Amino acid sequence: MGIEALIDAVGHSFADASLLDQALAHRSWCAENGDAPSNERLEFLGDAILGAVVADLVFRRYPELPEGQLTNIRKAVVNATALAEVARSIELGSYIKLGRGERAANGHDKPSILSDALEAVIGAVYLDSGPAVAAAVVTRLMTERLDAAAINLGELDEKSRLQEMVASAGMGPPVYEVRSEGPDHAQRFFATVVVDGEVLGEGEGTSKKAAERVAAAEACERVTLTATPSQSPSASPTF
Repeated sequence: MGIEALIDAVGHSFADASLLDQALAHRSWCAENGDAPSNERLEFLGDAILGAVVADLVFRRYPELPEGQLTNIRKAVVNATALAEVARSIELGSYIKLGRGERAANGHDKPSILSDALEAVIGAVYLDSGPAVAAAVVTRLMTERLDAAAINLGELDEKSRLQEMVASAGMGPPVYEVRSEGPDHAQRFFATVVVDGEVLGEGEGTSKKAAERVAAAEACERVTLTATPSQSPSASPTF
């Protein structure tokens, strides 16, 4: 594969091709080639740019979410594992220059090497064409994964909320009991959430997580209703 395929995948045509070349130079290759400059400085720069752009994206795309959940979404995509997945999606590993030892150890697919190289490429884009172009590249590469992270966060919200509610009430932690029915290709899952020996919610879904989420949501409603004052607006919540 020619480098043009990578340029197309990144979505940026470099005015200074040497920047992309350096972004792909792992230190193991540099050690075997006259100590040529590695991608580590570009990685440092790209890491900072990536973090800032993703924080901005998260802040603007999810105005309804509090700081803690914004942080969770950002962490879900700005980590070595997630960035390695992005790198694999553009086949970045095929272009990284590695020393003999790293090549033998399948370094082209190591999460740390892939994520570092992706950050270095972002740093190279920034130096080549400035912050707006670098932000556009990050946005194109990361938006789909940000939205997926936000969806997964939403799936956990009900369980997290129930955990917080029962803890605030001095109750024990929720315990989920799940059973499944049907053939492997069409299973239905049924979840029950129990707190201090009492069933507070039940749920059904096409996955274990989905069933637990429905059960947790029902339990949250029940705990909320129990906590609502029944005699006067000034009454203290009781469980």
